[in-house]
Amino acid sequence: MSWIAVAIGAAFGAWLRWALTVFLGHFHSHIQLGTLVANLAGGYLIGLALGFFDALPTLAPAWRLFVITGFLGGLTTFSSFSGEAMVLMQRGHYGWALGHVTLHLLGSIGFCVAGYATWRAIA
Repeated sequence: MSWIAVAIGAAFGAWLRWALTVFLGHFHSHIQLGTLVANLAGGYLIGLALGFFDALPTLAPAWRLFVITGFLGGLTTFSSFSGEAMVLMQRGHYGWALGHVTLHLLGSIGFCVAGYATWRAIA
């Protein structure tokens, strides 16, 4: 049953990432906002999820697999982020590439911490 939880969660996460890319893809010429929003939102949501699952250790493991491995794994994307950074560098947009990398990495970690802190504040 674990693989079903992961597969269903991943399908929903990937669909949402695709929708963000389609909806936000035309707003900026150098930064793919859909990928950025997916990664930052995913960072925040995984922080919330980690707090939630820490608070409920008896919850069936399939739920954690569905949410974290499946949904959030499908939503967030290190491969698209990496490819976008490489394209920026290939085009000579080194400043944009540095900003892109900084926003994704530090932003995702910061949002994860914020999500966990949010859970602790409301729990």
